[in-house]
Amino acid sequence: MAASRQQSGPSQNKLRIIRGKYSGTEAKFSESDDTTLTVDFNPTEYSIDKGNAYSEATIPGLGSPLMQFTHGNVRTLSLELLLDSYTYAKDGKPKDLRNTLLPKIDKMLAVDGELHAPPPCKVLWGSLVFVGVLEDAKKRFVLFLKEGYPVRARVTLTFKEYVPIEIQLKENPRSSPDRRRARDFLEGDSLWKIAHDVYGNAARWKALATSNNIDDPLRIEPGRRLIIPPIDELVTEEQ
Repeated sequence: MAASRQQSGPSQNKLRIIRGKYSGTEAKFSESDDTTLTVDFNPTEYSIDKGNAYSEATIPGLGSPLMQFTHGNVRTLSLELLLDSYTYAKDGKPKDLRNTLLPKIDKMLAVDGELHAPPPCKVLWGSLVFVGVLEDAKKRFVLFLKEGYPVRARVTLTFKEYVPIEIQLKENPRSSPDRRRARDFLEGDSLWKIAHDVYGNAARWKALATSNNIDDPLRIEPGRRLIIPPIDELVTEEQ
């Protein structure tokens, strides 16, 4: 799923990208000339993409496998910036972009010595607030001075969203079967349906069959009492 937004007309709110730090699982940001990239030309649009990942669970007797949700993918922000040291050059002396604005982007990709990972970044523009890590930066130089150094470039940036695990668990509370219990096999039931309902994974029907000494999952009499093992015991049996 993708969403895009266009901004038209003059804007006094310039897009800023702030390079931050991690404090535990929390990202911290402090704006300064060294940590902040402020652009003179706002992008004309940006896109935000979000999707889910699925796996296939093979079920005996069915013509096609079941689609099993595995996890959600992170949101991705993509935008193109026009960086320019020529238009607003002081004293008519534009500087080499490779020595001015572009090093700030390079630092967003570089591994931080304290973090042992690239730093978190915050993108701010109007109502847009996006916290993530810079995954990719493509630089295309489009204007050069006679000396040969670039003074204008189009830079395409791709950020992957950073969401601490604590926030994800609060937004999507989950329960896990941690107690042994029993369940009657009803008319229309199937082991893969029960595995999906109880464990959130239809592929665990095999371990469920093993736990109940079931040789043929297609021949289970309605009314049979099934033992539903705790998830940790089921994983042990699967290994």
